[in-house]
This record gives sequence, structure tokens and C-alpha cells, in this order.
Amino acid sequence: MASVKNIGTITKAMELVAATKMRRSQELALNSRPYAYAALEILGIISDLKDVPVPEILHERKVENTAFLIVTSDKGLAGSFNSAVLRKFENFVKAENINIHDPKYSFIVIGQKAKSYFERRKMNVIGSFTRVGDFTKMEEVGPIVDFLVSGYLKQDFDEVMSFSTNFVTALRQEVFVRQILPVSFEKIKESIQLLIPEAGKYSQYLDSESFSNGKEREYIIEPTPAEVLEKLAPELFKIRVYHAILEANASEHSARRVAMKSASDNARELSEDLNVVYNKSRQAAITNQIIEVTSGAQSL
Repeated sequence: MASVKNIGTITKAMELVAATKMRRSQELALNSRPYAYAALEILGIISDLKDVPVPEILHERKVENTAFLIVTSDKGLAGSFNSAVLRKFENFVKAENINIHDPKYSFIVIGQKAKSYFERRKMNVIGSFTRVGDFTKMEEVGPIVDFLVSGYLKQDFDEVMSFSTNFVTALRQEVFVRQILPVSFEKIKESIQLLIPEAGKYSQYLDSESFSNGKEREYIIEPTPAEVLEKLAPELFKIRVYHAILEANASEHSARRVAMKSASDNARELSEDLNVVYNKSRQAAITNQIIEVTSGAQSL
């Protein structure tokens, strides 16, 4: 009873901490969505330009080497948050009939859980990033983006597939598989359709003319389109990665809050059940003692 009570106290405290972090991370993720949608839209538009030289990260080439970007958390006790991401990866590998030990496949992991998962299986982890932070700032994703962009430019890999969790509600999070490099209009359109809710807040982005028919907008660019796009494309890609991590953080804290609430409720129910068993046992012992005393008195 004492052990269950202590565990219940710990899980209740963790639930309150997770609830506080959940509200903050949800606010960051939701407030960043309009900016992320606009960035994705611009990325999609410039990646589809015909007459203007575009940056290398927007160029598609023959895929010989593939990198998988897996986004998990550093800590556990978050319900099925991490296992859902890893299970999605395993199902994808199985469906595509991929030999994960083939040298042409490499892995970039964010979070200690993903790092441990791939290291135990002796897979080709070419980059790992941990302790990204509960409330990730834009500059914190700089090393991740630089690693992805430089690897693509050096042709260490020809495409990057990401597995990350998108926040839907406090009780629902979904794992999405997306190609984030190279950037193309069709892949951007798919990402937008995955991220934008069908109804309610932000649903108006589904009606964006640029994504409904791929129509180009007219821009006045100074000094030259090539120079501007060379600087703009990496920054827009950075926003995409940053938003994905914010969504994963919001999903993680939501999942942990729900898991700790469930654990606290279970601890309370178990404590009540144990208390009933204890009282019954104590009452039975008292009854036996009374019977023994009565029997002894009658014998005398």
C-alpha cells in the first residue's frame, strides 16, 4: 500500500509537470503553423519555377542513397509516443521491402530513444541529435538543418524521408512519413494536405490557390532571383524542420500527460483495492482471535 501510494504521488507530480509543458508546447506548435504553412507554400512555388535557376537542394536526382530522419523523445514514460514512430518506420520498411542493413540506407536520429533503438540493431547511424529541448528555439535546429543540407549537397544521400509525430489533439497524435529532401511541389502539396486540418482553425489553407492548381505567383525579386533563392531556400527548409520538431514536442508532452494521468488513476484504484483487502484481512485476524479467546474461556 505504501509503495503504490508513493508511485501514485510521483505519477501525479509528473502529470502536472507534463500538463504545464503540454500547454506551452501546444501553444508554440499551433502559433507556428501559419508561418510554417506560408514557408511550405513558398518552398513549393520556388521549387516548381521553370525559368529561374534554383538552389541545389531543390534539384531532384537519381536516388541511389536514402537517409531516414527519425524524430523521437529523449525520455520515456510517454505512452505509445516513441513506439508509434518506430512501429511506423518498421511497417514502412516491411511494405517497401527495404534491407535496412544495406549500405545505401543511412539513419539520422533525433532523440535518445531513436538513437538507442538503431544503435542496438547496429544500423548505419550517420548523425544523432539529443537534448534538443522541450521548447525548441529556431537556432537549436541549425545543426540538424546544416547536417541535412550539407549531406545532400555532398551527395551522401539523394533523398531524406522523415518519420515524425504531428499534434492533432491532446488525446490524438499521428505519425507521418514525408520526403523532405529534395524539395518538390508535389511533395510540399502532400505535406500541406497532411498537416492542415480538414475543418476548423487553419483549414482555410487547403483552399490556397497555389496548392489547388500549382499556379505560380508573380514576385518582384531583388537583387536577382537566383541570389535570393540561394539564401531563401535553406531558411525555408529550416522552418519546415523546426515546425516538425515543435509538433513532435507538443505530441510528446500530450502523450506523457495522458500516460501519467492513466498511471495516477490506476494507482488510486489499486490503492483502494489493496485497502479493502487489508481491511478484510485485518477483520479476519481479529475475528479469529475473538474465536480463540471465546473457545478458551468455554474450555475453562
